[in-house]
Amino acid sequence: MYDEPMLVDDVTIRVKAGNGGNGAVAFNKNMKSLGPSGTHGGNGGDVYAEGIPDLGGLNQYRFKKELKAENGQEGRSQFRDGHAGDNLTLPVPVGTVIHNLVTGTDDEITKIGERVLIAKGGRGGKGNFHFRSSINTSPKEFQEGTPGESFSIRFELKLIADVGLVGLPNAGKSSLLNSLTNAKSKVANYAFTTLEPHLGVYYELILADIPGIIEGASSGKGLGVKFLKHIERTKVLFHLISSESKHVVDDYHTIKNELTSFSSILAEKKEYVFITKSDLMNEKELKEKVKELKKLKISAIPISITDENGIENVKKILNEIKKEK
Repeated sequence: MYDEPMLVDDVTIRVKAGNGGNGAVAFNKNMKSLGPSGTHGGNGGDVYAEGIPDLGGLNQYRFKKELKAENGQEGRSQFRDGHAGDNLTLPVPVGTVIHNLVTGTDDEITKIGERVLIAKGGRGGKGNFHFRSSINTSPKEFQEGTPGESFSIRFELKLIADVGLVGLPNAGKSSLLNSLTNAKSKVANYAFTTLEPHLGVYYELILADIPGIIEGASSGKGLGVKFLKHIERTKVLFHLISSESKHVVDDYHTIKNELTSFSSILAEKKEYVFITKSDLMNEKELKEKVKELKKLKISAIPISITDENGIENVKKILNEIKKEK
């Protein structure tokens, strides 16, 4: 059992932009300048989402479900407009899709510092100074501020990684990620070791260890679609198959079918296939597994985290991806 906080990658909140302040009814107190002096109310604050690099950025919305921007102040006397309400900025991880559940529109944050307007603040109302005229020198009319927009918003995190590591549970994804980076992903010999995606950085490449996928995942079985969606935006897939498997071809098809069933985009992604834990097999057995996959026109590369040459082969591929990037 691990006591790390759960990664929140899908959360629904309610946002409310600030209301516009009412216009003021006031009159000049200066005897030489009598007349209306009530001014406009301030505009209500807007609500924005802004991209941050923190993968756990949505955790803060797990229990705080209603967030509001500041209301605009009411207009004042002596030609002093009400102050505008402060905007509210909601930090979200890069890769977050913003679903407006009221309008049905979607936006997404793809870069650090990118801002998206979620809810527009109300406009401040006009004060009685605005309503003066030659036939109405002392108007008492004023305009109320308009309400700010209010929406139910769903934040859905879809990782943006350069390389996604996929495979059945215990295929060796976490171990490989740890060998290539300083991710320190959890490693254990049981199904669903990885209960959330882990990221590592190999120079400027982002590598994502995607949780173990099982047959039926695309229809919700096991960890289901919760993690398949994280692979959609990875540029390249590293497909890992354990050398301990008695049916490497079946293992390959299991993952490939789930990816294809979930999204046609995934089926078209460039992939590299690796047979992991090669140190646990004798050379003859290993060659036979490579040969089985070759019949499907799949060039599988045997690797082991204990074999420096095997890891170097992976690094060469990563360096090529880095050059293309």
